[in-house]
Amino acid sequence: MVFALVFFLEYLVRLWAEGESPRFRGVQGRIRYALTPSAIVDLIAFLPSLVLPLLPGTSNFMLLRVFRLIRILRLARLGRFSLAMRHLSQAVTDRKEELPLSLMLATFVLVFSAAGMYVLEGGNDPQTFGSIPRAMWWSVCTLTTVGYGDIYPHTVLGKILGGVTSIAGIGLIAMPTGILAAAFSAAFQQTRLTRQSDTGWN
Repeated sequence: MVFALVFFLEYLVRLWAEGESPRFRGVQGRIRYALTPSAIVDLIAFLPSLVLPLLPGTSNFMLLRVFRLIRILRLARLGRFSLAMRHLSQAVTDRKEELPLSLMLATFVLVFSAAGMYVLEGGNDPQTFGSIPRAMWWSVCTLTTVGYGDIYPHTVLGKILGGVTSIAGIGLIAMPTGILAAAFSAAFQQTRLTRQSDTGWN
């Protein structure tokens, strides 16, 4: 409740201060600012904490439970103050062509391995590999290297395909990680160079 009140006061102060901007001047301008996505997220971040205690006998309703869960959005407010989050957003934007390519490749391997396991194991274990959508659960667990162990191949060819899928999963996980790491490092380097040029330090 203390943090909710702090967020509430900060929201009111910011709503008042935004009126100094030409875009949000006046009452209509402040209303326009309150309807922006970031302001709505900020409102949802603290509003459930203040409203739900005032509603008696409503703690068991599913809708209100979901409303309480939305309070986790208050963590999203911290992102705007973090330089690292801005760099991460910039890294994703800069690699908007490479990342979908890796996602398409992962989807292809996912469908291919599920189809292969359906062909190789569908007759022996129709409950888990009787269709390609059923086999996709095994493919997801194997490609992401989670390996729950609840579903596994029984035939020799199925085990070979499982090994190949596991090895492919390591590469598919590493690909977007490497792309984002390189872009993240480049964004930090660019920020450091900009600061050095602004201060005249070499």
